[in-house]
Amino acid sequence: MSGPPPGAARDGDDAGVVARSLEQPEVFALLYDRYAADIHRYAARRLGDGAADDITADTFLTAFRIRSRYDLTRANARPWLYGIAGNLIGKQRRTEVRALKALARTGRDPVAASWGDSWVEEADSRIAAQGPLAGALAALSAGDRNVLLLVAWADLTYQEVAEALDIPVGTVRSRLNRARRKVRSALGADPAFVHDAAEVA
Repeated sequence: MSGPPPGAARDGDDAGVVARSLEQPEVFALLYDRYAADIHRYAARRLGDGAADDITADTFLTAFRIRSRYDLTRANARPWLYGIAGNLIGKQRRTEVRALKALARTGRDPVAASWGDSWVEEADSRIAAQGPLAGALAALSAGDRNVLLLVAWADLTYQEVAEALDIPVGTVRSRLNRARRKVRSALGADPAFVHDAAEVA
């Protein structure tokens, strides 16, 4: 059995796609195909569907423009793309806080309601049923909220969040711990007596 042709192995990782796109710009579309739906879903959760379209488009346009600065030692471009999206979302902080406060008042997440996956609906029905959670998220600092939502909604690891936000892993841990304590407190739990195994992961 013969192996893949030269260069094909790197085609499978994101760094290889970015490197090839410097000579063949159309190759960059592979990253869009891989991650656009995830970025859109994340942006929609934070800002709503209308803004998510723009955030997704701007994320990939920005990534394309700055692709020559991508660290090719990082095989996975997902954290990089979430970092770009996070910066763009940060520019619309007031919109996000308004949306969270509306969710806190109504207890209904319109984004979750539009998704078809039963596990997403089940998870989001638990979240949407607790309007105070959205209020607690709105009350967090932008840095703490970004870390918490990248872990909770984008399912990034601590290392990936650190890469996305260009901060040390220790800062990710401390921001996440602080955000969790504040959210638990806002929901009426005593943070001193609630243990979360994920915090020590």
